[in-house]
Amino acid sequence: MTLPSQVHAGEPPQRLANTTAARIWAGHSALVRRYLRVLGAAGQDLDDLLQEVFVVLLQKPFEERGEAQVATFLRTTARFLFLRRHRGLLPQVEAADAVWDRRCGDDEGDGYLAALRECVDALPARSRRLVELNYDDDVGRAAIARELGMKADGVKTALRRLRDGLRQCVERRIGR
Repeated sequence: MTLPSQVHAGEPPQRLANTTAARIWAGHSALVRRYLRVLGAAGQDLDDLLQEVFVVLLQKPFEERGEAQVATFLRTTARFLFLRRHRGLLPQVEAADAVWDRRCGDDEGDGYLAALRECVDALPARSRRLVELNYDDDVGRAAIARELGMKADGVKTALRRLRDGLRQCVERRIGR
């Protein structure tokens, strides 16, 4: 059984409905996606790796022993698949794992994500739209520049400043 090529957090694929895998998908796909992004996966590579993690879950005999063990199994599988696909990136993955453990270990990153949402919601409308176009809609800088009446280099600079500001806002909200 394979999953659809476009795999996103939320509802499980139709063929997984009413199964343990569907419940695990619903509860952990966002976590696995976040973890793969921390490792450096993006775009189609991210979607493919996410799909492969859940294919492994379906193919391997798996005894569920609680949410923490499920999350650990999925992260370990994602790490292995990422490293198999991107040989030579072990130092980067080890550094990403250290950051994950330090920042997301207790709540799997949900605290950071909630703080980020609050910070983005507090942005002025134009800045919020810039973030949405770049990260939610995955629109290129040239298209963003046209829509917002900016230059492409101005979009790059604005995004860099917004990322810095959002990082500081998140750190203030979570107390680090």
